[in-house]
Amino acid sequence: MENLLALWESTGLYTFTGPQAFMMLIGFLLLYLAIKKGFEPLLLLPIGFGAILSNIPVAGIAEPGGILHYLYGGIKTGIFPLLIFMGVGAMTDFGPMLANPKTLFLGAAAQFGIFATLLGALALNMIPGMEFSLKDAAAIAIIGGADGPTAIYVASKLAPELLGAIAVAAYSYMALVPLIQPPIMRLLTTEDERKIEMQQLRYVSPIEKIIFPLMLLTLCALLIPSAAPLVGMFCLGNLMNSCGVVERLSKTAQNELINIVTIFLGLAVGSKLNAEAFLKAETLGILALGAIAFSIGTACGVLMAKVMNKFSKTPINPLIGAAGVSAVPMAARVANKVGLESNPHNYLLMHAMGPNVAGVIGSAVAAGILLSLVK
Repeated sequence: MENLLALWESTGLYTFTGPQAFMMLIGFLLLYLAIKKGFEPLLLLPIGFGAILSNIPVAGIAEPGGILHYLYGGIKTGIFPLLIFMGVGAMTDFGPMLANPKTLFLGAAAQFGIFATLLGALALNMIPGMEFSLKDAAAIAIIGGADGPTAIYVASKLAPELLGAIAVAAYSYMALVPLIQPPIMRLLTTEDERKIEMQQLRYVSPIEKIIFPLMLLTLCALLIPSAAPLVGMFCLGNLMNSCGVVERLSKTAQNELINIVTIFLGLAVGSKLNAEAFLKAETLGILALGAIAFSIGTACGVLMAKVMNKFSKTPINPLIGAAGVSAVPMAARVANKVGLESNPHNYLLMHAMGPNVAGVIGSAVAAGILLSLVK
């Protein structure tokens, strides 16, 4: 009888708690969004599965000695986000941005959401149950850049205890770009503005594409060294692609390496979606601030493009300003789609890729500034 009792007490049914069951349902919801809805499946699927694994009672998969605990070391040290940045760099073409350098301003404007959210996170401290330090607020603010790896990297350095909520918020809003951005874009532009056709981009030579990542890294090292890890890995990946002499390394960074790291990173993030760490009032605040940050970033990009169009000799469609957030290439595709709705002959994809790539650089620079100022 004692043996049977001991066996029963060792089962998951006996040790299951309500919060654990709820977080497992959250994990299943993430799987549903990834599989059925196609929302960022490459990351939401492993994150959701990691959430389920980490909330299985008794198993200890996310506790010291468990596989998820060891995988989290790749986030804690910053290795996984940096390797993903290298892969993203290898898949990035700086050509559209170099062909129209003015789009750098659109990528910069979209980062305003990051700094606005920093103040918003601190303001939430006035609400009972909310308590964010300056480091917490800085980590939450980076969600506004719509750059998952950057958000994870900053959170791992400044607020590791909030990593799960920040990662889920960042990737959720990246996945919801097609739903969140179009209403904001239509609200802030007129029908005539959305119909604006832009001039064809000039040809960008291979030597320009080789020189730019080297110049970018040099400027970063001189001005914002805290951003050098992110910008450096991004530039390395891009240089491998643009130089044309290490095609094998470039393809590995774009495919095998980034795929393997994505699996590990997703599972590690999911391991932080345990009931004890996630089910807090702060989590709801983070999710709300993430939505606000992303909306502000989108709006600022569109408004900056409207201003630039007023003073530019060549027409600029304000819709491409929404692509200044770092959701590559989804934000650019959304800008193109909304433009085609107003003008079936208006193809904005390559024009929108300029601010989209600039947004990746902008979010990395913003992360470096926050890491420098908030210690």
